[in-house]
Order: sequence, then C-alpha cells, then structure tokens
Amino acid sequence: MNNHITFHPSDEVIVSICRQDTNICKLINKIGPLTLKTNGNHFEALVMSIIGQQLSAKAASTIRQRVKMLCGEITPERVLDTPIENFRSTGVSRTKIEYIFDLCNKVHSNEISFTNFHLLENEIVINLLTSVKGIGRWTAEMFLIFSLGRLNVLSLGDAGLQRATKWLYQLEDRPKNNYMEEVSMNWHPYYSIVSLYLWKSIDLGFVDNFPTIEDVN
Repeated sequence: MNNHITFHPSDEVIVSICRQDTNICKLINKIGPLTLKTNGNHFEALVMSIIGQQLSAKAASTIRQRVKMLCGEITPERVLDTPIENFRSTGVSRTKIEYIFDLCNKVHSNEISFTNFHLLENEIVINLLTSVKGIGRWTAEMFLIFSLGRLNVLSLGDAGLQRATKWLYQLEDRPKNNYMEEVSMNWHPYYSIVSLYLWKSIDLGFVDNFPTIEDVN
C-alpha cells in the first residue's frame, strides 16, 4: 500500500529542524510544504530500483512500464514464472535480470522477509538488502526512505545531496565531495526530511540557477 506524508512549515518536526539549522530553515521557507510518497509494495520497489540503475529517468520509466505490462503484478512468483528472454525484450539487461532473480530467490527462501522489516533498525535492513546481488548501500537507503518511510536516513553517498549541501552552506571544494558530514549533525533525527528538501532544491533549479539561497525569489 502506498502512503503520503506531507510536511508543512508549521509542523512540529519542521519547527524543530528550523531551530537546529537556520540554513535548512531558509530552504524550507522557500519551498514550503513537501510530500514523501512511499511504495508499500517492498518487492516491487526493489525490482524497480534495480531496473533503474545507471539509466536516465526517461529510459527507466519506459522499461519499468514494460515490465509491469509483462508481469502484471510484480511479485516473486510472477517474476520467476516469466522467461528470461521475455524480460530481455522489455530492455532489462541480463545482469539486472540476474539481480532480480537473486532477490526473488532470497525472498522465497526467507533469507529476506519483508513482513518484519518495519521492526528492524536501519542498519539491519541495509545489511539484509545488500546481501542481494546488485543492491548496494545507496539503493538500500532509498528503500528505507521511499518504501519504509523512515525519517532518519542520511545517504552520504548521494551525489545530489552532497551538491545541494555544498550550495546551501556555500562550502569550499573538498576531496571526495564530502560536504554533509560536517553540517548534518544538526539534522538528526530528521535526516530524510532534510534530504527531501535538498533534493527538491535541485529539482526546482535553485542549485543550478542561484548563487545562494538568499538569491532565490
């Protein structure tokens, strides 16, 4: 089941973030309310994440739609019953098919059981998911945010978040583009909410078109 969580500047959690970090507060006030949309079909969410790896948004969307049309409901059983060549005809690479089938097999063997995921700590979920071929830490972190709706996830490996952080805080160039570690201590325990606003600052063109947050009109 999908769920939507909308954050308003007047919400208690947003007020708390603003008390802790004036830069993020400026960004929140520029953007306004923001909604976190979660995909409650955990298996489908992971399959779609695997399909989208290293593809443009447009290409990923096209292939995902083809896979949905091919399988109907995205379940381990439907996937395993679908011939590999049929998957290939949708544009999914053989490597990604191998990853998806590895996920199916781990779900079937109960190595991964989504039933209790909501009870597990973030790092335990990450460790379970990264045992699947083709699922790295970043994919697992996105699953925590956009499937489980966890509000306390910080993805230090996300290039977009690093870039938006550098812009918002006007930080000097650094080796390995490591901009979040220094400032993110003020975001706890709402890392995911701050991340949504930082991603939105890129989507809205703030980062690319304005020198500073004060210049955004």
